[in-house]
Amino acid sequence: MRPGARVSAAIDIVDVILNRYQPVAIALNDWGKANRFAGSGDRNAIGGLVYDTLRRRASAAHVMGSDAPRGLVLGTLVSQGSTPEELLEMCTGADHAPAPLSDVETQRLSNASTALTAAPPWIAGDYQEWLQPAFERAFGARAAQQGAKLSERAPADLRVNTLKAPRDKVLKALEPFGAGTSPWSTNGIRIAAPVGSARTPNLQAEAAYQAGWFEIQDEGSQIAAALAGPGPRLQILDLCAGGGGKTLAMAMVMQNSGQIYAYDADRNRLKPIFERLKRAGVRNVQVLRGGDEAALDELGARFDVVLVDAPCTGTGTWRRRPDAKWRLRPEALIQRVREQKEVLARARQHVKPGGRLVYITCSLLPEENSEQIATFISANPEFHVVPYADAWRANLLTEPPVSADGRSDTLMLTPLDHDTDGFFIAVMERAK
Repeated sequence: MRPGARVSAAIDIVDVILNRYQPVAIALNDWGKANRFAGSGDRNAIGGLVYDTLRRRASAAHVMGSDAPRGLVLGTLVSQGSTPEELLEMCTGADHAPAPLSDVETQRLSNASTALTAAPPWIAGDYQEWLQPAFERAFGARAAQQGAKLSERAPADLRVNTLKAPRDKVLKALEPFGAGTSPWSTNGIRIAAPVGSARTPNLQAEAAYQAGWFEIQDEGSQIAAALAGPGPRLQILDLCAGGGGKTLAMAMVMQNSGQIYAYDADRNRLKPIFERLKRAGVRNVQVLRGGDEAALDELGARFDVVLVDAPCTGTGTWRRRPDAKWRLRPEALIQRVREQKEVLARARQHVKPGGRLVYITCSLLPEENSEQIATFISANPEFHVVPYADAWRANLLTEPPVSADGRSDTLMLTPLDHDTDGFFIAVMERAK
């Protein structure tokens, strides 16, 4: 396909996503089935442009003065470095290329470099306006910068499973993909974000993955599991285990000693954990039946660590799920805050005296993070927050970074400050 035809295809797919409310993965898949002549390079380029357009929806609309799919895609292209002259040559209307640019479009594309200089933070940062107060409370004058970084492509982060292989062996196996060590995690590997029409490799198809040598896990998630302080012979409850990413990371550190109980209120979310445990060679995890609160109650307050990977808005994952940030509504935030309070109330019942309660979200909003913890501590004075720097030095054995929100008690990781997904981590300890 010619470049213009690829752009036309991206415009059509964005139209389906925004105006017919079709999930992005389904829209791309349906387009591929209907256009089987398109090669893998075409599909990669079109998919990358569609995702990038969703990442930059607000700023592209501001540049073009239009939130129509055509304007969004053209605005995204110029933000990626395409010149107005190149877009004029591409948009001819021939050979399935987009229709020629109007005078207004040409003028706006020419002024794109200055259009965002005076834009409001939520436009420059590509997030919804109603989120501005929360972003400003979290980041102050850096709100737009944080949002803009969340609008870039993400690398592929992996966690080496040292139960099966050392990191240098996995690095050797993934050498064709340009794999290198990650910035913070001692067992992390990173493959750089794809550029242009390139795509992230299908790492799950690699023999090393099938052999259990590594798991696909963002470095922020790896850090969160490490700060929980897993160790040999401990008793740990992963209360919102989901697919088991943090369960597996903790089990590796524990070297198959002690015991982890993995639980989730939704048993469907637990489905992947069984195959992942088997592939990783993990033997110290007991998976509780999802939603079986009676079985959970029987465990009592026996745990050295209770990990709460709480349900949240997912604002920290926008690099990987850009469509989700435009679907988020205030009502969803209210619901998530309510659910977080409920799961914290459940979690505290299982922490033994002197034990730790570790609260994690992949959100950047204070309502779900620092404010949630302040409310919990106020209602449960037998708990106190352990400064994240202490937990970092004890478990990661390096000097900790500065939290993105400037706090010294809890840790916020962001793409801008730490090159990870957005994560919030609070380590609390129950009085002895």
